[in-house]
Amino acid sequence: MAAPGVCILGIDPGLRCTGFGLITQRGTRLGYVASGVIRTGSGAVPERLAVIHRALDEVISQYRPDIAAVEKVFLNTNPQSTLLLGQARGVALAALVLGDLAVHEYTALQIKKAVTGQGHADKRQIQDMVTRLLALPAPPATDAADALACAICHAHGSGLTTRVRQRTGARVLRLRAGRLA
Repeated sequence: MAAPGVCILGIDPGLRCTGFGLITQRGTRLGYVASGVIRTGSGAVPERLAVIHRALDEVISQYRPDIAAVEKVFLNTNPQSTLLLGQARGVALAALVLGDLAVHEYTALQIKKAVTGQGHADKRQIQDMVTRLLALPAPPATDAADALACAICHAHGSGLTTRVRQRTGARVLRLRAGRLA
């Protein structure tokens, strides 16, 4: 029986829609596990952030990935949008680290280049290449495709930028009844 490989969870953070995608890597072979979009609806920002955290906790609990890859935030023209995106990304990072996953970060340029061969690919090109690389019957939703692309980028080993936490040797402080345990 072949080794199960490594399960990589990719995250495309966003306050309205956070994409997630899980793939396996066995040597140079990639396999599709699952993907989806966490939709937070409209409402107060703290509640929407809690939706992202709870949903990612559920994904981690259900699929038990070995490692995570997250798209880095870029500065866009609207500072308020950048701040909200940063908050969603922060919640996602916290969920991943609390889920005991090593987290790797990639820029959109690195992800696009790893998946399509060019750093300025559009959403449709990302969907098409993800569909081909993972032999999917149909293209995933754009946010899910972006998350799968992030996982594929990590699997291809291109542009590793930051290791936030390693699974071995990391100490986690847990808050219990208002005190660090």
